Amino acid sequence: MQEQNSYPININPAATLRERDSDLGFGDKVARESRERLMNPDGSFNVERTGFSYLSSLNFYHSSLTISWFNFLGIVLILYFASNVTFGLLYMLCGATALVDTSSIPFENLFLRSFFFSVQTFATIGYGTIHPVGFLPNLLVTIESYYSLLTNALITGLVFARFARPTARIIFSDNAIIAPFQDKTAFMFRLVNGRNNQLIELEAKVTLSRSVEENGRIVRKFDLLELERQNVFFLPLAWTVVHPIDENSPMFGMTEKDFEKADAEILILLSGTDETFAQRVHTRTSYKPDQIKYGYKFANLYNQVEAGEKISIDIRKLSKIEKT
Repeated sequence: MQEQNSYPININPAATLRERDSDLGFGDKVARESRERLMNPDGSFNVERTGFSYLSSLNFYHSSLTISWFNFLGIVLILYFASNVTFGLLYMLCGATALVDTSSIPFENLFLRSFFFSVQTFATIGYGTIHPVGFLPNLLVTIESYYSLLTNALITGLVFARFARPTARIIFSDNAIIAPFQDKTAFMFRLVNGRNNQLIELEAKVTLSRSVEENGRIVRKFDLLELERQNVFFLPLAWTVVHPIDENSPMFGMTEKDFEKADAEILILLSGTDETFAQRVHTRTSYKPDQIKYGYKFANLYNQVEAGEKISIDIRKLSKIEKT
């Protein structure tokens, strides 16, 4: 790696302390005092809210849509078995004569007979080899049938909603770089669509967050960085987002040590339209000083093709960098 002062430029205090910044919704206290990373690489925020009552903080529908598939299917599995175990115990409490097993090899264990009858009732399988006898067992069948009707409808709706909800899967380069660009220096990072669907009308918003001394106290400043190209109509391959570092840039004159001293963080918001669903989707990430490389350039993504072949890129090279 080149020396930290590979791109020395005179600092412009007027540009550094411009009043166009905002706190981006983090609040003045976070902007003044927080030394934590504001945004994680996965787009989650390093803040939390407390004081809500347990019930008011519950949002079953939202949580069911946002948790991972592994957790969602695990919860459904637990609910399925818990429901059948509960109704199985209730059937068992009705007595040994409440459920009659007419199969060739009947269940001798009362709980197993009750549990599997509950499974058949819950899933509306209805083999008919086990059937209820008496008022109370039939009442329980009525209650379980109504319960299973609502539960199955709810789970079916949630599964459909999870599949139908459009989300973005943008892959960002592991590192950003500061390297020569045209006749100046620029901050750059790369991204690619991680799915085979098409995203159109993409817009990138890149913000520099850093701590500066102002009127004798340390405050956190937020500056929206002007990009060489803020929008692209299509994203069939990859996009290198470029912020030219000129006299009007808040990054003008900042070295690698300056970024570390200022606890700088580059916040990125990307939004676009999912062509499949015709709905807007978005994603976000951030870069800290240890993820910003000086004196490097991105490796060539494009594969060598013969005349008449389709242009293609190698996604495995998205984060590959080379010394300038």
